[in-house]
Amino acid sequence: MLKKNQFVIQYHRLFIGLCLSLMLSVPLAVAAENSFLNNAAPPSQLNGSSSPGSSSISSSLTISPLSGSGQFLPVEQAYQLTPSIDGQELVIDWHIAPGYYLYKHRFAITPAEVTQATQPLALTFKPGRFIYDDYYEKDLEVFYTATQVRATLPMPVGVDLADDGFAFVLAVTSQGCADAGLCYPPRIEYIAVNPGNAIAELIDPVSTDSSTIKNANGIKSQSLEKTSGQSSNIVIILVFAVLGGIILNLMPCVFPVLSIKVMATTSAHLGDHNKHIHSLAYSAGIILSFMAIAAVMLILRGSGQSIGWGFQLQSPIFVALLAYLLFVIAQSFSGQLTIGGSWMNLGQNFTQSNSVSGSFMTGVLATVVASPCTAPFMGTALGVALTQSTGVSMAIFAALGLGMALPFLALSWIPGLMEKLPAPGPWMNTFSQLLAFPLYASVIWLLWVLGRQTSIDHAIVVSLGILLLAFAIWLNGHSKHVVSRGVLALSLVAALSLAVSQESTDQEPLSQSYSPEVLSTLQNENRAVFINLTADWCITCLANEKIALSSEAFRSALITHNITYLKGDWTNNDPDITRLLNEHGRSGVPLYLYYDAKGNPARILPQLLSEKVVLTAFGAM
Repeated sequence: MLKKNQFVIQYHRLFIGLCLSLMLSVPLAVAAENSFLNNAAPPSQLNGSSSPGSSSISSSLTISPLSGSGQFLPVEQAYQLTPSIDGQELVIDWHIAPGYYLYKHRFAITPAEVTQATQPLALTFKPGRFIYDDYYEKDLEVFYTATQVRATLPMPVGVDLADDGFAFVLAVTSQGCADAGLCYPPRIEYIAVNPGNAIAELIDPVSTDSSTIKNANGIKSQSLEKTSGQSSNIVIILVFAVLGGIILNLMPCVFPVLSIKVMATTSAHLGDHNKHIHSLAYSAGIILSFMAIAAVMLILRGSGQSIGWGFQLQSPIFVALLAYLLFVIAQSFSGQLTIGGSWMNLGQNFTQSNSVSGSFMTGVLATVVASPCTAPFMGTALGVALTQSTGVSMAIFAALGLGMALPFLALSWIPGLMEKLPAPGPWMNTFSQLLAFPLYASVIWLLWVLGRQTSIDHAIVVSLGILLLAFAIWLNGHSKHVVSRGVLALSLVAALSLAVSQESTDQEPLSQSYSPEVLSTLQNENRAVFINLTADWCITCLANEKIALSSEAFRSALITHNITYLKGDWTNNDPDITRLLNEHGRSGVPLYLYYDAKGNPARILPQLLSEKVVLTAFGAM
């Protein structure tokens, strides 16, 4: 049987230390990445890759889709319609703000009073522009700048079209997105029409006098209530935000943290009053963290930066540190990391008062590790939040945090619900170890994201940092010698250095792919040729390229001596490269060959290169 409070104290110490480290390092990382965010060229959103709630940045826009304040335009400013009547057709001219577009397949015009017999009106369109949309995973037709939609109107029955009143009301549905990475929820606008008098007006169903809208063709005028449609929509969005937060608890990053928090509270045998306090502290940590991230995002957007929710994941440094954090948590769940007495002072203030502050920090941690996760109900809520006032936006993010905290609140406040959980015992250690595997999977996913953001080489560098963390954790559990402590400290410093390291900005030397035909042509032209036969799985090859074949001196020598650089990639089987290797008595890579311009036989360079060896072979030294 676990000792009273032992479980919660151990894990709270771990969580607090990790949270404090992350809170201290992330502002520095974001500052260091400022130039990256401003100067990098992420994938263009002009190909329609934005999806509802997406938050990617486009640096290829010629005209910014943001307003002067750095905010996305309100939907009524981004998309404006002007209705008119042309004979028996309703004509809608759309005016679309620069950097925004409307989906063709999302247009619909129906009678405002929807019944089972209601059918959408047939529409005709002007040609649009086809883009590939990542959200729908297919090519879609969209409209930029302006377009026109026509619909044949139904013939009303029993209505004098010569009257000044409207014959009926139509509901116009549309949906659009911004190139900068925001999709608005579907929008419905109302048009009152009278084809007899060629009248078509955009109306507000809340303020329009229902006596001016007459019944026609069996279609009842829409019931015009005096409630605010906008307020109703915001309430719905808040509900979806809460649901999205609840679903976040099922994500592989978050579920282990919630489970450990529940087990810790159960094993501590707290009374109802203490359970309530812990649950409120945990919830406050989550909600305030969501609001803090939202506030930073809104401030940056207000300063003119085109960012959205998840902006912190656009920083490779943040992604690397988050991978480190999840790996360390997974190691603790696996039983590899035990926080001893020397760590007691780290966050000591947070462990007092029955670890209520520790519960708060656990909520902060849960929010941090949830940042890469998304949920089905979050997209619309976040998309709307980015177009609302600051107060409404903060309310939506607070609702997301509340939803994420709800499961633990329910367990703590509903009488007897916590007691229905299995009693504490040795099974908790097994379950804790099982929860480590979703976290390891999350680490792998973050490394994949990092590789997509930068390169596979950078992802490997951060993987080496994770290996150093694993070594430091192992060393901490097996040796207390002062030398071991020094090695541990050096390992941690080296791991952090690898996480915040930037890729070399050196240009890749201009090279051509090797083939026998290319080599023969160059030799017939009396050109000097340097051949590098390599493979991605060849560690020696990669090291040589970094040490000797990526420097400015190497590139200058190629240009000065008019040397053509050929690269043969043997990562996959290539008979031509195999033949060249065999011709020079080699069975594998690396192989470096230099052919001078005089037609002499190839000179074989050493397998372990240095810049001096290469430049000497070129006659550049």
